[in-house]
Amino acid sequence: MDREQRFCPACGQSVQSVVRRHKTLGAWVPRWVAGPCHNPKCEAYVEEGAPPPEQHARTPAPPTDRREP
Repeated sequence: MDREQRFCPACGQSVQSVVRRHKTLGAWVPRWVAGPCHNPKCEAYVEEGAPPPEQHARTPAPPTDRREP
């Protein structure tokens, strides 16, 4: 786990680290990023227990017509 302290970019208050993942060379690897801000006075405030914001919505690629030789 990443031990670096994360801060809210809007208000500067410390926030929890959360894990996201991305694919590198065919393997999913963790990436630790700043979590949501829980400071009620902050413009980036997110209530405790609120669902996480949607990331990049990916739609599956259409199947390809592969013909075997």
